[in-house]
Amino acid sequence: MAEFFDALNDDHTAFIAKQPIFFVATAAPDARINLSPKGYDVFRVLGPKRVAYLDLAGSGNETHAHLIADGRVTIMFNNFANPALIMRLYGTGKPVLPQDEGWDELAAHFEILPGTRQIFDIAVDNVQTSCGWGVPQMELTSERETLVKYHRQSDPEKWMEKTAERVQSIDGLPTRATDRYLSGNG
Repeated sequence: MAEFFDALNDDHTAFIAKQPIFFVATAAPDARINLSPKGYDVFRVLGPKRVAYLDLAGSGNETHAHLIADGRVTIMFNNFANPALIMRLYGTGKPVLPQDEGWDELAAHFEILPGTRQIFDIAVDNVQTSCGWGVPQMELTSERETLVKYHRQSDPEKWMEKTAERVQSIDGLPTRATDRYLSGNG
């Protein structure tokens, strides 16, 4: 049975902290629905009604485009161990890039990884939990270091050139590019 909450509580926060993966879904009018898996230690609960996650440059920037166009976002966590549980956070979000006001405050909550392009700042409207009984049990063996390694080995100038060219989603919606290459602080 699904339960709804107006905000995150301590049990929700503890559950989120244990999850090695989360999923982000966004949509915009006349565009594809985007659903992305996210790994690494990049998600933070900033308060009962505010969360954020650090985003590395990748093959697309759909979440950014959709949040500018529409703002709505759903984040899903799933416990692949016991007890079975699925949690969804419904809210609105915005991309915060290194050149934006608010970056320093948000970035202080994270280890900045090589290739970081933005942090998504999300206002939580409500939280839903459900059983998750139909989801298989699985174990994490390790994080894939490929993306961080790729960015760490990148030439900053070439990385910036490539990033500067990516200013629209696959559906032609606008995005903003970061103004700097971040090599990481860890």
